Amino acid sequence: MPRIHSASVSSVIASMATLLTCLIASFAANAVAPEGPDPAKILRYAFEIAETSFDPQKVSDVYSDIVMKAMFDPPLRFDYLARPAKLIPNTLVALPTVSADGMTYTLRVRSGIYFDDHEVFDGRKRELVAEDYVYSIKRLFDPKLSAPLLAEVEGYLVGSDEYVALARKANRLDYDAPLAGLHSLDRYTFQVRLKKPMPNFVYLFADCRVACAVAREVVEHYKEDIGSHPVGTGAYRLAFWKRSSKMVFEPNPNYREEYFQGEPAPDDREGQAILKRMQGRRLPMIGRIEVDVVDQEQPRWLAFLNQEHELLWRLPEEYATQAVPNNQLAPNLKKRSIRMEQVPALDLTFMYFNMEDPIVGGYTPDKVALRRAVSLGYKTLDEIRIIRKNQAIPAHTPYSPGVAGYDPNFRTSANEYSPAKAKALLDMYGYIDRDGDGYRDMPDGSPLVLKFNSTPNARDKQIDELLTRSMKEIGLKVTIRKAKWPDLLKESNAGKLMMWQLGGSASAPDADTWLTSLYGPNAGFKGNRARFKLPAYDRAFEKAQRLPDSPERTALYQEMAKLMVAYAPWKINTHRILTDMWYPYVIGFRRPLVQTENWWRFVDIDLQAQRDYLAGR
Repeated sequence: MPRIHSASVSSVIASMATLLTCLIASFAANAVAPEGPDPAKILRYAFEIAETSFDPQKVSDVYSDIVMKAMFDPPLRFDYLARPAKLIPNTLVALPTVSADGMTYTLRVRSGIYFDDHEVFDGRKRELVAEDYVYSIKRLFDPKLSAPLLAEVEGYLVGSDEYVALARKANRLDYDAPLAGLHSLDRYTFQVRLKKPMPNFVYLFADCRVACAVAREVVEHYKEDIGSHPVGTGAYRLAFWKRSSKMVFEPNPNYREEYFQGEPAPDDREGQAILKRMQGRRLPMIGRIEVDVVDQEQPRWLAFLNQEHELLWRLPEEYATQAVPNNQLAPNLKKRSIRMEQVPALDLTFMYFNMEDPIVGGYTPDKVALRRAVSLGYKTLDEIRIIRKNQAIPAHTPYSPGVAGYDPNFRTSANEYSPAKAKALLDMYGYIDRDGDGYRDMPDGSPLVLKFNSTPNARDKQIDELLTRSMKEIGLKVTIRKAKWPDLLKESNAGKLMMWQLGGSASAPDADTWLTSLYGPNAGFKGNRARFKLPAYDRAFEKAQRLPDSPERTALYQEMAKLMVAYAPWKINTHRILTDMWYPYVIGFRRPLVQTENWWRFVDIDLQAQRDYLAGR
């Protein structure tokens, strides 16, 4: 062994000391901020539609649902990065176990999840337990709530028919009365039992409108005003609210320990890049979320360009030609390092007819002919080309590409445009101009006026004009009534609207998510706004519900699509292409496939990059 001289030892010690000093300095220079939400990180963006309520079991619109999932937790969620959509546990320890007959779901809630603080909890931390999910799902049966998703459970859970009948008779729900198909087994385990196998039922455990947990104490404290006082277990809580104008959210201090994870496909370059950068980060990361309600397209677009918003959630179609010419980011925006992503939405735009309306409703040949004529006379391709600036494709089925059950080779005549056929149908069934004013009358000689409803935004104004012009060409008179979205929604629930155009976004990656909205027993506030009731459709729907994704089920979906086209309770129009934009210091953003999924806790703001960007560096 070589001998080490003392002079060499001193030199080595000095060198090690220097190296250690350098390492400490380097670590200090590169130290990361503590994990968890940083109050300096603020994300601002806008909704085009106002929220309707903060009560999970009360809402039915996409925008309110997005907000709900920030503050409340369903048992399951969709993997943020997975494409196609994939269910994963949210508050559960694992995916539900399903009995061999497919009719019993057993769910175990993870311990140590807590609600946000509230005075009704008397200063103690209130843990999420199985009974909270039992209570929350029971709320769907409360006649005073008129829950939009009641149709998803009524008649399907064991004992639900009797349970809801008693509630309706008393006009109140006894939450302590047993429901055989829904009960907790112990503190953290609950069970759902169905009357028949329903493979798609599992998706309801990811739907906030069915299964987001609310605390019974809070509901009973606020009663009818619970929709203004959200208290949940989600990543964020409501910090400020100016109704239909602005919402501000801050991190829930009781939010559980959760870290970024995901399973993008191996060939998903974007998903893999997000995972590499974000994996293992404590959630949430952003300290403040500000959501403005801006129903006009120009102010929403300008707010993003002026950096008043960090993200543009869905580019207004009016600006598509200047922002994404030929579906490529415009050079001026590219120069500003703005990021852009376009995704084909799992959605559908359609105009519905109230089948109980004395003018457009009914199942007799003359009523069917009137609705078919409206469908044949409407210029859907003009809506796509002129109004939507080619940010959509024509719809051929009442469900979108990309969902289970969709067959790209299946076509219907749903978007056929033929004024000649429309006029021939109207003539055949006696819709003719009897007084010489240029517009057709009813077969009995009474006035024929189509009463269409829409919101005040610029896009809907263009749709109003296109509908009016299209119908005038075939001799039909249209009047337009403008009202705000929440008001139209209430009137629609009550069956007071003759016609209304809507956009429906998938709550699950299956065609059933739309087909249920034409099922007869769901007429009214349960989602069947057209109040369409056709036994042949209902039989096909009920049979399809029992089947897993298969050629047999797809054939049933196609049968329902044909019946929809034949009777025309809907005039289906488009599947939209959604374009989002954001500044380069917004990290990890990716539009969820299921639009109602809340994504706030999975994104971050790079503060140094933001400072450099704003300083022009």
